[in-house]
Amino acid sequence: MVVESDGYIALIEYLVERLSLFEGHQSGQGELTIEDLVSSRVANSLMTLCEQNPQLDAKLRFVMMQEADAVVADLEEVLSAVWLQAPTEQQHAFLNEFIDLIKNLFDSAIH
Repeated sequence: MVVESDGYIALIEYLVERLSLFEGHQSGQGELTIEDLVSSRVANSLMTLCEQNPQLDAKLRFVMMQEADAVVADLEEVLSAVWLQAPTEQQHAFLNEFIDLIKNLFDSAIH
């Protein structure tokens, strides 16, 4: 659906090109980790998609949940060195933008 698409592969390449944002031992302030941010943003995006598209059948919703889990797993793999750290402001902004782009892929796939 999404994780095997050309658009998703392009987004992963976009992430890899910006890995310098996550290099070094920089860490943001607060208790929110990159894992928390990614997991909650992906879950919220998925819930929003389901609310915006109440006609989606249960099978498609389940596939979307599996794909969302794969997205989080991919991000965890790429960002493993900083996964449990608090994001900096720049990392937070980038991850919000990145997950919005992922949501757009899901939007496109279900329409």
